[in-house]
Amino acid sequence: MEEPGGFCGETIMKILVPVKRVVDYNVKIRVKPDQTGVDLANVKMSMNPFCEIAVEEAVRLQEAGTATEIIVVSVGPTQAQETIRTALAMGADRGILVKTDDDLEPLGIAKVLKAVVEAESPDLVILGKQAIDGDNNQTGQMLAALLGWSQGTFASELGIEGDKINVTREIDGGLQSVKLAMPAIITTDLRLNEPRYASLPNIMKAKKKPIDEKELAEYGVDAAPRLEIVKVAEPAAREAGVKVETVGELVDKLKNEAGVI
Repeated sequence: MEEPGGFCGETIMKILVPVKRVVDYNVKIRVKPDQTGVDLANVKMSMNPFCEIAVEEAVRLQEAGTATEIIVVSVGPTQAQETIRTALAMGADRGILVKTDDDLEPLGIAKVLKAVVEAESPDLVILGKQAIDGDNNQTGQMLAALLGWSQGTFASELGIEGDKINVTREIDGGLQSVKLAMPAIITTDLRLNEPRYASLPNIMKAKKKPIDEKELAEYGVDAAPRLEIVKVAEPAAREAGVKVETVGELVDKLKNEAGVI
C-alpha cells in the first residue's frame, strides 16, 4: 500500500531538481557602465555548478534503484532550455521550464517551486545550496518553510534508509548527521559528489526528452521583487604590497594600517 506523500517502501521515489542558468564560472564578470547590474551581452552561460551536483546526486540515486523519475525544473528565459537539456543529458528524465524574463528573487523562486512541487508531488527535492551569481543561499530553506517539509542543507553525503534519508551536513568546525522524514528538501555542498560529463550519445538522447514549457502567470504566485538594487560595482583593485625591514615595522603596519591586531 502506498504511504502518504507518494513514498512507498525503499525504491519508489520521484525526485525534483531545480537548476539555474548562470554566467559560466570561467568567465570574468563585467559590470554595466551604468552600474545597474552585470553585463550579460555575448557572455557564455551554463548550469550553476551546485545545480550540477544536485543533478548528479539524483542520477546516482536512480542508478542505485532508489529513484524512478527525475524531473528538472528551471525558472528563467527561453534560453534556460539549454540548461535543462544539459541536465537531461546527464540522466534526468524530463524537464519543466517556467518562462519569465524577470530576474526573480529567492523568495519568488521558492514560491514558483512550491507550485511545481504541488503539481508534480515529488518525494525529494535536491537543489544547489546557492547560485554563483547571487550567492544568496536562501531558496532551499525558503522552499522547505513554504512546504513545511524536512530540510537537510549543505549536504556532503546522503543515503536512503526506508522512508528516511540520512544527511551529513557541512557545518562550521565539522560535520553534522541528521535523519529526515520524507518528503524532504536537500541542498548540495561541493563535497557531495563530482558531476559527470554528458556523453555524446546521451546528449543526442536528451534532444528527444520532453520539456514542458509553462508561463510564470500559470502558477498564480506573487513573485514581485522586494529588494531594489541601488548599485553594482566591481571590487576595488588590490594595492601593491610593500617590503618591511624589521619585525617592529611589520607589527606597526598590521596594527595601524591593516587594523588586524
